[in-house]
Amino acid sequence: MEDRYYATGRRKEAIAKVWIQAGEGGIVVNGKDLSAYFGRKTSDMVVHQPLILTDTLNSYNIKATVLGGGLSGQAGALRLGISRALIVSNPELRPPLKKAGFLTRDSREVERKKYGRAGARKRFQFSKR
Repeated sequence: MEDRYYATGRRKEAIAKVWIQAGEGGIVVNGKDLSAYFGRKTSDMVVHQPLILTDTLNSYNIKATVLGGGLSGQAGALRLGISRALIVSNPELRPPLKKAGFLTRDSREVERKKYGRAGARKRFQFSKR
């Protein structure tokens, strides 16, 4: 069996488990093709960013399992997972990925809703009288 490389990516509540293997460039997410799974061009673009940056778009087959969160968070988690897996396969790719910021885990989380309020920061309507 050929070499397979594994990495995990996280963003918001989403977790992506990513396996990459030398191949012709197919990306399968939860058993579906990438564009069929996300259904939006922005998510496809986010996922392809590390591959385009490192000129490995048609060099690896990628199989990923994503769970939790929404589509935007899942796409971000997938990008981080792919970036980390590329480094495991070829450590020389680290500097360009690091410079582009694809190895930094975006730690922003949703602020919790406060009791008695409509949302995390929403205040009551002001009434002059």
